Amino acid sequence: MPSTSAGTRRRRAVPRLSAAALAAVLALSGCAGGNEIESGGEEDRFISGDGSATVFETGEREAVPDVTGTTFDGGEISLSDYSGEILVLNVWASWCGPCRAEQPVLDEVYTEYGGLGVDFLGVNIKDDETAALAYTDNKDVPYPSLYDQPGEIPQAFRDTVPPRAIPSTLVIDPDGNIAARVIGPTTYGQLTGLLDPLVVEFAFGDPEERPRVSEQEGYGEGYGEGGAGEGADEAPETADETDQDAADGAPDGDGD
Repeated sequence: MPSTSAGTRRRRAVPRLSAAALAAVLALSGCAGGNEIESGGEEDRFISGDGSATVFETGEREAVPDVTGTTFDGGEISLSDYSGEILVLNVWASWCGPCRAEQPVLDEVYTEYGGLGVDFLGVNIKDDETAALAYTDNKDVPYPSLYDQPGEIPQAFRDTVPPRAIPSTLVIDPDGNIAARVIGPTTYGQLTGLLDPLVVEFAFGDPEERPRVSEQEGYGEGYGEGGAGEGADEAPETADETDQDAADGAPDGDGD
């Protein structure tokens, strides 16, 4: 499993997406199932989804683009570094209220699934670096994040998740394919429900035997009250059920 310390992560000669290729996908943005527009600044408009999840069955999964980014401490991480693991890729910003609300959920799931072949990587976009660093320090986020102020990495996933959807989460299987997406803030029940089938599919262990953070002393103080229980019964939709919603809800791009 890749170390959460970016300074010790192995480096690979993986080409970055070219600026021209990224610029070509700037036109389209939108949100599946949500239309709440919020702002972190005049140029940081984003669309907050409703937290709907989509599962991609094995034969429907698309390969992730092989992007590379830089962490806050200057380390370089490629998505290919996580080959052989399940990766939860979360897009966030320090000024995003739903991102702050879901952080305890991400921390809790990260802690519980670390021994089941699951790792996490954040992508901080459209943010001030000082504010983003303060966020990760104050909340003691246990996994690394790539600092992507222009928001180029989400553009590479525009066919799966609208680039302006913050927060958004992708679950990537060990073969490097997108297995699920959440557009909007996720919940404990929803995210574990997306991970459990993959853990079993790739024989990483029994999710039912994972250590439960909610059973540890001081849980309410460290992770927020009631965080684990929310969304426990939510059922993810299939790709066919939400793709049309994404197309219908996407506004005409303004090129921002």
